[in-house]
Amino acid sequence: MGKFFENLNGVLIAGLVLAILIAVFPDSGYGNSVGAGNLWLGLFQWLHVFFGITWIGLLYYFNFVQIPTMPSVPAELKPGVSKYIAPKALFYFRWGAAFTVLTGLIVAYLYGEEKALLLNDPSNRLIGIGMWLALIMAFNVWFVIWPNQKRALGIVEADDASKAKSARTAMIFSRINTLLSIPMLLAMTNQH
Repeated sequence: MGKFFENLNGVLIAGLVLAILIAVFPDSGYGNSVGAGNLWLGLFQWLHVFFGITWIGLLYYFNFVQIPTMPSVPAELKPGVSKYIAPKALFYFRWGAAFTVLTGLIVAYLYGEEKALLLNDPSNRLIGIGMWLALIMAFNVWFVIWPNQKRALGIVEADDASKAKSARTAMIFSRINTLLSIPMLLAMTNQH
């Protein structure tokens, strides 16, 4: 049993199979929860939550754990984080952001809320606010945080002064995203 849980891919596949079994099991209530016959909505809603947890979970990991802990990490151990852990976490972080936005837009379309971004319909305004906050956050991930992290981590060439400036810029925008995530989550979880 322990060997199985040592294999992340096996665990993910088993989780996916279990989720599919729950969805297709006649008495699970899944069909009732997403609306009779709207399996696409259920699928994209599930994917939206999965990718959103990945994105925001890593945002909180960076801000609650990695950034505050790095000053106390001995100098000889810091490359373990900056060369191995952070680049991998940033990969899932930025793609989590991209797929959260993509699946969120699909869910909005399937709900008929694609015009919520206009913020002119009071019944959809809250989800529209959440969508705008998520779009701003995703923009920050791809066009501010990631380019600066590439310099800060040495993924692209930069002198020490540029690395330090880039690390600070990435941190500030990561903190902006942490701030925006709180009202974004309020809007996203209270729409319906």
